[in-house]
Amino acid sequence: MAHAPQIKVPATYMRGGTSKGVFFSLDDLPAKARVPGPARDALLLRVIGSPDPYGKQIDGMGGATSSTSKTVILSRSAKPDHDVDYLFGQVSIDKAFVDWSGNCGNLSAAVGPFAIRNGLVDPIRIPHDGIAVVRIWQANIGKTIIAHVPVTGGEVQETGDFELDGVTFPAAEVRLDFLNPAEEGEGGSMFPTGRLVDALEVPGVGTFQATMINAGIPTIFIDAAALGYKGTELQDDINGDPAALARFEAIRAHGALRMGLISKLEEAASRQHTPKVAFVARPSDYIASSGKQIRAGDIDLLVRALSMGKLHHAMMGTASVAIATAAAVSGTLVNLAAGGGERETVCFGHPSGTLRVGAQATLVDGQWAVSKAIMSRSARVLMQGWVHVPFAG
Repeated sequence: MAHAPQIKVPATYMRGGTSKGVFFSLDDLPAKARVPGPARDALLLRVIGSPDPYGKQIDGMGGATSSTSKTVILSRSAKPDHDVDYLFGQVSIDKAFVDWSGNCGNLSAAVGPFAIRNGLVDPIRIPHDGIAVVRIWQANIGKTIIAHVPVTGGEVQETGDFELDGVTFPAAEVRLDFLNPAEEGEGGSMFPTGRLVDALEVPGVGTFQATMINAGIPTIFIDAAALGYKGTELQDDINGDPAALARFEAIRAHGALRMGLISKLEEAASRQHTPKVAFVARPSDYIASSGKQIRAGDIDLLVRALSMGKLHHAMMGTASVAIATAAAVSGTLVNLAAGGGERETVCFGHPSGTLRVGAQATLVDGQWAVSKAIMSRSARVLMQGWVHVPFAG
């Protein structure tokens, strides 16, 4: 029996923040995969090595975690006053689907550097030495991200002394500005229920006070104590408990329904990337996964978040935007965990360490609005060349 040979597709394997993903230029994809649909999804699934019933993604580029099962497609922007269009695909590890419902804030840090290196930004906009301002259209959610990318000698600077907890080695800092990060589509507003705190009833699990917010990425925040946690938990404390993971998935599904992200509960299974579920607590001393001592006096609150059904090893970038935004709105569970009152920045503790984020929130005609959320990440190329993949497209 004859078998078709593998194809090879130009690709770049990059770290962005605390995530890794396979980056493609749209024009480099096979013709059938240049448009949304089954052919594109099939290609990306095979590149990453999914679906894998073993959960290891051995036969692909994925790293068997939600943070490393990611793909990005970039092209010159069709939007006025933007440089690059950025499409993110979260690839399921054990199921045959790619979730296009949200952004990856961590990989957003790698978009600007990739765009510059691959000729997607007009050379006139790139200084010989200094900061290149790359205007990114995030196509999944219809939002603008401004990346401030360091450039030395006309090339993207990747090395530096910026340290990011959750990443072993220092690198150059890439500042990201998420403009108007509150969701204006699904759910209709920053707080889709119209309230800062809701009673979220989850049959068979319980009723919880929850802040449900559409900013950066749809996120459900719950007080850690209500779930029986302290907020200092590390990955094994949650991911090694199947019953806990099932409870979180039930909370996520019912929250998605309340937020208007799905029309019936069953749809949550095919929308694993969003919403996120996170739990918050007042500051407390703990030992991070790296062994680093985190002291209560150095942080404003504790946050733990789940991604694709597992506790994240650090913090998703888009969830960091949600944290910054919710912290800036007096009365949310995030704001209360941080001590309440008005604030434009917070430093929160996560499993790998700490992160400082900022946002500016204002009340306009009875509705909360956020003009910008800010955080810093780093990014670098890990490998560049071709991915080889069996693909009939």
